[in-house]
Amino acid sequence: MSKIGKVPVKIPAGVKVELKDGLIKVEGKLGKLSQKVPRGIEVKVEKDQILVAQTTLVPNSGALQGMFRTLTYNLVNGVSTGFTKELDIVGVGYRAAMKGQVLTMTLGFSHPVEYTLPAGVTGRVDTNTHIVLSGADKVLIGMVAAKVRSFRPPEPYQGKGVKYTNEVIIRKEGKAAGAK
Repeated sequence: MSKIGKVPVKIPAGVKVELKDGLIKVEGKLGKLSQKVPRGIEVKVEKDQILVAQTTLVPNSGALQGMFRTLTYNLVNGVSTGFTKELDIVGVGYRAAMKGQVLTMTLGFSHPVEYTLPAGVTGRVDTNTHIVLSGADKVLIGMVAAKVRSFRPPEPYQGKGVKYTNEVIIRKEGKAAGAK
């Protein structure tokens, strides 16, 4: 039995939830999101909350119930308040700029790196080295942040590269000159 799966998801004011053809659709001020309901899981919408329950005992149905409840919570939270990921660029001469939906970064390569943000993701650059990505879909925001970080992951000796704002880079000690 799933402890997380039993907790109801509260529906805030201004959010519409619709169940249709094995699909849960959530609509709010930040957009529309949907998620397919897996086999063995039943979803009920009652007044201002969503209940997720197991219908049959399929293998790992408790874990599936908890996971789907969390996905449903992320849908509701995404369309009402949204999600953000923040990245920092560390390094001399490293910087970023936004022009429309295109994120342009100078990361020490011979050319600037340009990345077009997908639909549903908005970005802004603060102080040339701080990137803020936001949107309604938590999974999409995480994937875009990981893609931006992958252009120049932080290296362990000087810490240069693109890192998440709250990420701690474990530093390595360099070579000891002349030590025997």
